[in-house]
Amino acid sequence: MLAALGGVALVFFALPLVGLVSRATPSGLWRQLGAPAVQAALWLSLEVSLVSLGLCLVLGMPLAFLLARVEFPGRALARGLVSLPMVLPPVVGGIALLSAFGRKGLLGGWLAEVGVVLPFTTAGAVVAVTFVSMPFLVMTIEAALASVDPRLEQAAATLGASRWRILQTVTLPAIRPALAAGLALCWARGLGEFGATITFAGNLEGRTQTMPLAVYDALQTDPEAAVTLGLVLLAVSLTLLMALRGRISRR
Repeated sequence: MLAALGGVALVFFALPLVGLVSRATPSGLWRQLGAPAVQAALWLSLEVSLVSLGLCLVLGMPLAFLLARVEFPGRALARGLVSLPMVLPPVVGGIALLSAFGRKGLLGGWLAEVGVVLPFTTAGAVVAVTFVSMPFLVMTIEAALASVDPRLEQAAATLGASRWRILQTVTLPAIRPALAAGLALCWARGLGEFGATITFAGNLEGRTQTMPLAVYDALQTDPEAAVTLGLVLLAVSLTLLMALRGRISRR
């Protein structure tokens, strides 16, 4: 019975993907990949997702260490704020970003005075993707840090290692699989981000139109291009997740 129910669930997940693949032809796929609009969306998605991944690493790693290793008032609230974008509807996240960084937002007016405009720009797309994807990295690394045996770090300190030396030789090697998994999840989530991006950055071709937005746009006028972009997203996401599952299973 368990095998039968599991098989039904597997078919449920596989059938839509098979349907997507069955609609594409090799000749149509190559023709659509050569279209300027499709290539622009592909390159912009890579640019936005990779820049966002760098921001997530620079900001998310210290935040994960703070939440995992430092006791401070309101830490439970901070954890809730970090995980909120994972459950918040993406469109609501985009509205929240507009309320904070829009021209009439909490910081938007001040940013505009110094020449920084985020809404409906490529930088705004990066901010939106970072907002929704960073929690995946922070929570993965925080959980890994909590599982590191503190006696290993204490032994290194006893032997005279500095905090930086302990971080390099003990802590980071211990969490390396979780760090790789967190980065993969973070990038995959950023690559597929739609709601917050279209709300905060708009859907401007060549500036903010990433692959998910291009799929939505093409679905209205050119379903074949939508299938092509969907297949590219499917291939990238599936490759990342398969690699991620293999890394997790070896931990």
